Amino acid sequence: MKCPYCENKDSKVVESRESSDSVRRRRECIRCGLRFTTYETVSRKTIMIVKKDGRMEPFSNEKIEKSISLACAKRPLELGRISRLVMDIEKELNSHTKLEIESKIIGDIVMNKLRQLDQVAYIRYVSVYKSFQDQESFKDELNSLDQQSIKYDINKNQLKLIDLDSKVIAPKRKRSS
Repeated sequence: MKCPYCENKDSKVVESRESSDSVRRRRECIRCGLRFTTYETVSRKTIMIVKKDGRMEPFSNEKIEKSISLACAKRPLELGRISRLVMDIEKELNSHTKLEIESKIIGDIVMNKLRQLDQVAYIRYVSVYKSFQDQESFKDELNSLDQQSIKYDINKNQLKLIDLDSKVIAPKRKRSS
């Protein structure tokens, strides 16, 4: 680390403090004796998005959040749910080993997350993302969503054979005299 005053490369760490996402270090230059502060943070990889036309641009979680917010407008979602969804998507993208990801992959991830979160928001997003050519293809998408929700509702509303949460009370024994 170069001293900002004399540009000497030798310094010693006098004090270190950790925060949630960085380490603050107070350093003292060996040559001039002046102190300076450095911050150490994790360098995140920059994910590049490959657009349909071949252009590339850096990943923007703000763009994802904006498109999801539009799809979820006036939907009964808990506060902060969209932000958590965007963080989940970003975490999933960061788990990819490639630094270049096609926009289609991101769109598919967003669609799957929205399908689980809210069906109306999912339909709103899909209607723009997939850019349907006709009414029939849009109906097909709605029907596939209906089939998935029917399977989910059957499992959700089906009674359990054994209720594991309830306590079984053994009958009291009579005392023998």
